[in-house]
Amino acid sequence: MAEKHHHHGHRGMKGKMLLIAATVVLLAGAVWIERHCGLSTGQLLSVYLVPYLLVGYGTLKEALEGLLRGNAFNEHFLMSVATIGALCIGFLPGADTEFPEAVFVMLFFQIGELFEGYAEGKSRDSISHLMDIRPDVAHVERGGETVTVSPETVAVGETIVVRPGEKVPLDGVVVEGVSSLNTVALTGESVPRDVSDGDEVASGCVNLTGVIRVKTTRNFGESTVSKILELVENADKYKSRSESFITKFARVYTPIVVAAALLLAVVPPLFSPLGFAGAFSVWLHRALIFLVVSCPCALVISVPLTFFGGLGGASRRGILVKGSNCMDLLARIGTVVFDKTGTLTCGAFSVEAVHPDDFNEKELLHLAAHVEHFSTHPIGEALRAAFPNEATDGCKVTDVEEIPGHGIRAHVAGHTVCVGNRKMMDAIGARWTECRHVGTIIHVAVDGVYAGHIVISDRVKGDSAEAVASLKRLGVGQTVMLTGDRKEVARDVAEKLGIDRYHAELLPADKVEHVEQLLAAKPKGKSLAFVGDGINDAPVLKRADIGIAMGGLGSDAAIEAADVVLMDDRPSKIAAAIRIARRTLRIARQNVWFAIGIKAAILVLASIGLGSMWMAVFADVGVTVLAVLNAMRALH
Repeated sequence: MAEKHHHHGHRGMKGKMLLIAATVVLLAGAVWIERHCGLSTGQLLSVYLVPYLLVGYGTLKEALEGLLRGNAFNEHFLMSVATIGALCIGFLPGADTEFPEAVFVMLFFQIGELFEGYAEGKSRDSISHLMDIRPDVAHVERGGETVTVSPETVAVGETIVVRPGEKVPLDGVVVEGVSSLNTVALTGESVPRDVSDGDEVASGCVNLTGVIRVKTTRNFGESTVSKILELVENADKYKSRSESFITKFARVYTPIVVAAALLLAVVPPLFSPLGFAGAFSVWLHRALIFLVVSCPCALVISVPLTFFGGLGGASRRGILVKGSNCMDLLARIGTVVFDKTGTLTCGAFSVEAVHPDDFNEKELLHLAAHVEHFSTHPIGEALRAAFPNEATDGCKVTDVEEIPGHGIRAHVAGHTVCVGNRKMMDAIGARWTECRHVGTIIHVAVDGVYAGHIVISDRVKGDSAEAVASLKRLGVGQTVMLTGDRKEVARDVAEKLGIDRYHAELLPADKVEHVEQLLAAKPKGKSLAFVGDGINDAPVLKRADIGIAMGGLGSDAAIEAADVVLMDDRPSKIAAAIRIARRTLRIARQNVWFAIGIKAAILVLASIGLGSMWMAVFADVGVTVLAVLNAMRALH
């Protein structure tokens, strides 16, 4: 669909360029005939009508359709009235002909639209790189053979085969094979992600190296790809305050302008010493210039285009913004509230320190990993990951016994090894030692004698500290961290990262309450952002002025509830999102003031007789082209 639209856009652009070129040639011919052939006014009109109707047909048709639909006051209507007036003015007594000017106004209007089409195409391209993630087919295993079907028809739990160079069509878990995935379309990250058995894969990634078999965990409608495409397609539903203001402004402004132009043409000649007939052509000319100048295209076109460009530029960096209204809120962020686990930290435990008593570090880890071999607890996983070759070193593990609330006891190579908390050490009479490290302390005893302890903690993400520092540099007034974790862990993370305030040991409902309090206390004109990784953060993401979700590769609840989704889980992208939003708003404001300023100046000149039709063309089309070119900066 996007591709079809794209080709159609290219054809339209080429057609418009040919039309403009043909008009320029015909207009040059008409000017030559006027200079050398001494034709009457009526004959000249018929010569100039050829290029005028060629270039203006579309605009005149739009104006007529608008009139029939009851939406008379659009830019096509203003252009049509002004140019038809310019064609007729030469027939009034004592007035000069304005035929070339009429053709030029229409010609420049088309050139303006050509620029607008180009810029919009660029913006659409920057968003439609996301459309490239839409998978076309899925190879599914059914009845002992692989059949190629549409991804919509694959059920949850079926196994699909993804070959090198193909897009992953549905979310799932790798059941066989090893490969690298290119996630750039989803996350903006160019480094490939390695996957093997048991790893989750998201639809929309491109398989680079090996053949993988994937068991699907979601149907197509629920998959990451569908969610993202839905977000992008609905992005323009959510209008920003600036955009909706401009649209309303044009609706009120255009009828006022038409009324003002009519008054300008009719009222001054009534009081002129030359009499109505003598002065009418002069004032009609001024009124026509007034009409061309006052056309609000520059605003109506460039402001939405700026926001569109901003959304496209952000999506290229793996930041999905749900609509241009979120841009307004992002630009005014004064408070950022972070969830801890999965947002500022990795949400995965790992061994941070090993403090042996009478053993060496390797031996202590080796014993603990063996005892935890069958454990499904995250702590067991962390210990096994720290000593990965425990399964192949030939040590025999027997009599594994899990003691609830204490830990695990097992026989390893003839020794009784206990791995657990203080209570377990007390129960067997082993004299454990305190540890000054913050984290979960796992004590180990061998044959009833204390052997040392291992510190396990949730790792802080590599760019969390930079994320907080860059928010401060952007002038964000306060950073707050909310977590369900213990107080000492929260204090440690907050101090490491330079976060202003933290609240620990919270339930999801408590988080909403804290956000309510912060919303009530925030400065006027500033917005509050909540950053979370999803699953239990959906209520808070909804409640904040702007919810920012760590989309990772697809936490559903987060993508649904949030206004902004960071596709690669890096908190440092928040500052990038704020910078993009501020720049987008700055460009939109520049366009508004530039357009209004130039138009006001030329309107004054036109009213006192110092304006010409050429000035009018610049004030309308020239300003529009410059505003559109400025809007395109939002893309980068």
